[in-house]
Amino acid sequence: MAKGNLYLIPTPLGDTGFEAGLPAYNLSILHKIDIFIVEELRTARRFLRKAGYTREFESVTFYLLNEHTPENETASMLAKAVAGNHIGLLSEAGLPCIADPGNIVVKLAHQKGIRVIPLTGPSSLMLALMASGLNGQNFVFHGYLPVKPDERIKALRELEHAAFRCNQTQIFIETPYRNLSMFQSILKTCHPDLVLCIAADLTLETEWIRSMPVKEWKNKNPELHKRPVVFLLGNG
Repeated sequence: MAKGNLYLIPTPLGDTGFEAGLPAYNLSILHKIDIFIVEELRTARRFLRKAGYTREFESVTFYLLNEHTPENETASMLAKAVAGNHIGLLSEAGLPCIADPGNIVVKLAHQKGIRVIPLTGPSSLMLALMASGLNGQNFVFHGYLPVKPDERIKALRELEHAAFRCNQTQIFIETPYRNLSMFQSILKTCHPDLVLCIAADLTLETEWIRSMPVKEWKNKNPELHKRPVVFLLGNG
């Protein structure tokens, strides 16, 4: 029996129209699937309904995969793919497996000989890099930086060093309610000539992107509280 496929299905970055970032082909794939691996059930169901998914959820299988999922439970999520059924791995926002726990399932799929098919969709990291004016040939994504002030300062200085020494763009994100704290830490810690790009609400009507040296940011007061933000540091 042929094995099913594991489709990596992107979702919008926020409350925006599907036509803005998701190809029609993606939506056609959804209708072939009645087994999904998701990070949060409520948002997954909302996405499917907005995408025009018509199956009754009582007949759909959902597996939850998040930071609380024991690793030994992930193998069972792919059992139906081994038996020939297609499975969809849904991101909470943007691309699956990027700043997202889905890579655990993808790794297992490869081990089990299940075909992995990534679908096209929006990536806040790549959109921010595109719009930053910083080096797109050499860059690193760090995820979240430390929360403790002394550890955060050390991390920022290491990123600054790499940005200047290697001309390497440094990309990271923060929990939305800590954006302003991160912004202030950057201003206090980083060299005045280091370029900081802030990209907020990407793909939304409120999208806001600015890129300038740290010394110029010191006269600004951006509204970042509780907005999804990507931070980029580079040698402009």
